[in-house]
Amino acid sequence: MGKNNKLPRYLLGKYQLIATVTFTAFFAIVFLLVSIPFSHNAWFALGNSVFFLFTLIFASASLLLVIFSKVLMYKTRNLFEMTYFQYVLWDIGEVVLIAFIYTFITIGVVKTPKYEFADIFGSALVYGTISIIIPYIIAGMYFAIIDKNNTIRLMNYSNVVSDEVIEPKDQEKISLFDNSGVLKLSVSSANLYYIESDDNYIKVWYTNSKGELTKYMLRCRLKTVEDSFKGSSLVRCHRQYIVNMKKVKVLRKEKDGYELDLDNDNIKPIAVTKTYAENVLKLFYMGKSGSPES
Repeated sequence: MGKNNKLPRYLLGKYQLIATVTFTAFFAIVFLLVSIPFSHNAWFALGNSVFFLFTLIFASASLLLVIFSKVLMYKTRNLFEMTYFQYVLWDIGEVVLIAFIYTFITIGVVKTPKYEFADIFGSALVYGTISIIIPYIIAGMYFAIIDKNNTIRLMNYSNVVSDEVIEPKDQEKISLFDNSGVLKLSVSSANLYYIESDDNYIKVWYTNSKGELTKYMLRCRLKTVEDSFKGSSLVRCHRQYIVNMKKVKVLRKEKDGYELDLDNDNIKPIAVTKTYAENVLKLFYMGKSGSPES
């Protein structure tokens, strides 16, 4: 896992972040309750005492900090592509801030004089790492397994049983399942134009039996579709879009990069970002004759 490897988008989804924070909160509470008797400088307490108030203040402040951090992470997910390294640094930053909060309360409020700052802060870092980073890792592994299963499910879409004889012209079907494994949409690749990302959902744009441009929305990640249909005419051209290269009419060079015009006047030009430009150009020239407009 390289330093500059991009973080999977599923780790920054709203549902995933909420589930991660919830799981971490429960994990931390259980861990701290179990570990308190073995800590040499913990002042956490339950019941009717002033230390319970301090415990409640610390727990609330820590939870609010984590929630604020994840909300900020979610809000900025489209501003830049976070790497694994940046994600790890972000999470470590949460632990460090929480350790500072604990140290401040211990020295400034609870006033435990027999321990030095470094001793208290170091102990807080250890406990914070175990109670926060470990559940983050567990949650990340869980969502990675779910994402992999979704990808495998889409790759096996051709196994859908039908009582109709499949004609050659009907064999190229794009079948899409939601995150629960339910088959939601099966559309001919000749009618599908592009797929658009909308957080944890995708919008599939295609023409129906009347030739009308239609949108179908289902809960599935764009990255899952990209991985599942590699080698097909469905190609990622933008963080937000996958296009059907069979429907591309014009590849146009603009000031800020390339744009794709599809063979439907109701569809606005779709941008091609630098990350995906080389692959899009290659497939365009393989499937089309002529050269792009300058």
